[in-house]
Amino acid sequence: MPDLHAILTLYKDDPRFPAALLPIADCPDALWYRGDLEAFHQPAVAVVGSRAATPVGLEIAARLAEDLAARGITVVSGLARGVDSAAHRGALRAGGRTIAVLGSGVDCIYPAEHTPLATDISVAGLVLSEYAPGMPPIPFHFPRRNRLISGLSRAVVVIEASEKSGSLITATCALEQGRDVMAVPGNALSGRNTGGHALIRDGAKIVETADDIVEELGLAPRRAERAAETATRMGSAISTDPVLRAMEEGQAYDVDALASISGLSGVRLLPHLLDLELQGSVRRAPGGRFIRSI
Repeated sequence: MPDLHAILTLYKDDPRFPAALLPIADCPDALWYRGDLEAFHQPAVAVVGSRAATPVGLEIAARLAEDLAARGITVVSGLARGVDSAAHRGALRAGGRTIAVLGSGVDCIYPAEHTPLATDISVAGLVLSEYAPGMPPIPFHFPRRNRLISGLSRAVVVIEASEKSGSLITATCALEQGRDVMAVPGNALSGRNTGGHALIRDGAKIVETADDIVEELGLAPRRAERAAETATRMGSAISTDPVLRAMEEGQAYDVDALASISGLSGVRLLPHLLDLELQGSVRRAPGGRFIRSI
């Protein structure tokens, strides 16, 4: 078990170094980190956005991250105020893994009030930086570290980005690195979403739920495929169940009629109808009759 409080160094020639970073421009020669390198072994998605996010933006970030983490996806962000910290907390809430990429040494947490959050992240994932311990947060470090946030990720999801948002730098890095860029649409009148809407106009995938992300990345069946699978299962149920097979869609049947066309006696039919009702395969109609629901 690694010492989650120790600051360790990972060099580029180490086989544990994240392979996703090796092809990117200006790959760092070393990373300093606290936590468990197992976080590199899952598919990763970056969730980034405004430091001054609205309550709605924060809730969206936390919910998306929670749902992604619950599916075994590592959530990557930058530990900043606003969307970043909400995303980290959402992933932790799901008991999943998250990676915080800093613009300072991993012993110089910025903002300082996120020190407890960084400690929690190091237990459930990684806090890492290309800057050596002792390096203070310097403004130009933050745009630079964004290439690592996108580089570690299969996709970057942008939430509440104005036209001058730093999260657009991460999106630009993602495009240059061949990663997917996605954006959550928002209020067109507030000015908080102009950058995100520009990304959507340029072809970014619209994100409303975690399903949109995992389907786009091929990590889950698309809705059409799921619908086809459901239809197949329903067709199988209809073909093998004597009651469902005998019922015509949209037609209501009383118990006597169902006993006659299905061949089941009343003693067997009533509990079977109850099972079908609990499964959602039939529903009750007025007059004690039943209608097939699938």
